[in-house]
Amino acid sequence: MLSTLYVIALLSSFASTFARAASNDQGTLQREQKSSWPGWNGIRYWFAFGDSYTTIGYNVTKTQPSPSNPLGNPAFPGPNYVGYLTTKYNASLIQTVDLAFWGATVDDSLIAAYSPIVKSVKEQVATEFFPYYTTQAKGWNSQDTLFSVFIGINDVANSYRVKNTSAYPLVFNEYGQLVEQLYGAGARNFLFLNVPPVQYSPTTNSLGKSSESLEADAIDEWNKMVTQLADGLRSKHSDTAVFNFDTYSLFRKVQKDPKKYKQTEGYKNTTGFCPLYQGGTPAMDTLIPSCEYPVNQYLWLNGLHVTYPMHDLLAEQLATTFAECAPGAKPNGTTTPQGTDETDSSRNSSARGAAAPTLLPSANRQTLSLLALTGTSLVFTLLL
Repeated sequence: MLSTLYVIALLSSFASTFARAASNDQGTLQREQKSSWPGWNGIRYWFAFGDSYTTIGYNVTKTQPSPSNPLGNPAFPGPNYVGYLTTKYNASLIQTVDLAFWGATVDDSLIAAYSPIVKSVKEQVATEFFPYYTTQAKGWNSQDTLFSVFIGINDVANSYRVKNTSAYPLVFNEYGQLVEQLYGAGARNFLFLNVPPVQYSPTTNSLGKSSESLEADAIDEWNKMVTQLADGLRSKHSDTAVFNFDTYSLFRKVQKDPKKYKQTEGYKNTTGFCPLYQGGTPAMDTLIPSCEYPVNQYLWLNGLHVTYPMHDLLAEQLATTFAECAPGAKPNGTTTPQGTDETDSSRNSSARGAAAPTLLPSANRQTLSLLALTGTSLVFTLLL
């Protein structure tokens, strides 16, 4: 009898020990799996890199972002997703440094931009971010800061026509090194946006179906590499939060059914543009009589750029993505925007549901007056 009790006690002791060990292992695993993501309402700073879809014309030597002026300069930037996400769909006060530049590629030495004055992402990181925003007085820290890169439209456009997509592995090797440099400087929260379906833009459309097909293949190849880059970063650095947003799917859905979203339900033309608007308009709903519709009822402002409702929608979708990611969580895969299906997505994306973002009360948010247009024509007078 005593021996039986002894065995039972011994087994009970073993079970208790194993349970504690398993609990400790699980706790360690959970701690190891946590990212630096503070929650959308914990983001205080944002560094944005990219091309004309992202730029507001920011100059690092002029007025810096501040609580009263979260975009810094210029005083009246044209409305794009950066401005909307900073001032409309934010859940906290965000100060945004937008280092993007018109016409940018990842590395001008690998795929050249349209002009030598263009600052590539490599230059944006090396000549603007590091000299100006990595000193001891930088203000931002790893947890409260978002780093985004929306690049590839020009890399694709400047390579597919000459069938030079063979350069993409070299480009992404450089892209990955730039991301590593940002990580080394303290970046932990990353957002990557893939290339939208610009094979359906008026510019490519004017070149014929063969160009559309070539560009579509190049975009697909590029976007697969964006996914590989994001997945690799997650695997290599367990403390990161890496968002990979499927811009392609969102734009494609709007092209096929603009009424799917409230921001774009007013679009009446999703394939062409009015040339009289392409240099910019004095208001976001300007109507020139010889144009069929007001500017905000066209998806395309010009041959390659979209009008502000599309940027508004993109910002809202990004905010939704951020809001559904809890503090310390690690987003996985590619975020397919709500309202999309498999026919809208790039082949590399995976569907994911979305919840409505929790926004800062309107009384406490910066308003879009910062983005209001003056008499100068600033609704995207951009060269990509």
